[in-house]
Amino acid sequence: MAGPIHSIRARSAAPAALAALDAEIAACRACPRLVAWREEVARVRVARFAAETYWGRPVPGFGDPAARILVVGLAPAAHGGNRTGRVFTGDRSGDVLFAAMHRAGLARLATSTGRDDGQALAGCRVAAAVRCAPPANRPTPDERDRCLPYLVREMAALPDLRVIVALGAFGWDAALRAAAGLGHACLSRPRFAHAGEARVGPWTLLGCYHPSQQNTFTGRLTPAMLDAVLARARDLAEGEA
Repeated sequence: MAGPIHSIRARSAAPAALAALDAEIAACRACPRLVAWREEVARVRVARFAAETYWGRPVPGFGDPAARILVVGLAPAAHGGNRTGRVFTGDRSGDVLFAAMHRAGLARLATSTGRDDGQALAGCRVAAAVRCAPPANRPTPDERDRCLPYLVREMAALPDLRVIVALGAFGWDAALRAAAGLGHACLSRPRFAHAGEARVGPWTLLGCYHPSQQNTFTGRLTPAMLDAVLARARDLAEGEA
């Protein structure tokens, strides 16, 4: 078990480690198909954002270096994170997620519109399993695997991490793979379920339907359901059973 001196050093090193990781992610060009797609979207744009300059690069994680909760989604939206440069920012899924995080006391603002909007997270960080916007929102298995080390390193750089909230089956799978990369493989692989829980090494993994329009417009995921998952995450992060 890590001693108090090790823990203090890990906490003090977290901001620099995450900043270095974020810079490395933003410069990544490892997947030719994703590079071509994200840059084409940034160049062509859509009418409603025609006057904006798109980020057009991989999107790093965002949030508190002292996070006890890590929210893992699928990938940036083509005209959301790929435009704004912040994960879950500037798209409908992010509108739902950040509003819920604000209600849970994890986000300063109920909206997230851009990197200079004053948004901040407390005790929480948000990341994506794949850091580039993929065509049709579907990364290939090779792209998924090539991006996984970034999530492994992000989890390793969060010394206070206790809870991982996986948005959808893709985020669930990524979290399990990343945990295995850190030496915490599950002998019996738990299956994704909304509000499902699994103990993975030192972390609790919580499942939540992804706040996509497909789920929120159909009522498969309601605000109350998302609130309940985040409330459970807070309880676990604060040491309550």
